[in-house]
Amino acid sequence: MSYRSPALTISIRLDPETEDELRRRLDAQGEPLSRFVREAIREKLARNEAQDTHYALGESLFGRFQSGETDRSVRRKALIRERLHDRHRR
Repeated sequence: MSYRSPALTISIRLDPETEDELRRRLDAQGEPLSRFVREAIREKLARNEAQDTHYALGESLFGRFQSGETDRSVRRKALIRERLHDRHRR
């Protein structure tokens, strides 16, 4: 059995431009502020939940620095040996 706390009340500060834009939108749509905020929070939570996989978090980095060598991981030991050999030759 889980304990549910009473409804959470929050207070936020908005810059004047954001507040004006929000008030205009709410007035135009006839939507209460509390419903707008609840829906915005739900959307943000759902979006973050979908992106929280390990793959999704690193996806923008995958293949970012491609060498063009498709067998690089297979030849890693040989590549290291070559680099060490080149260093010692100098």
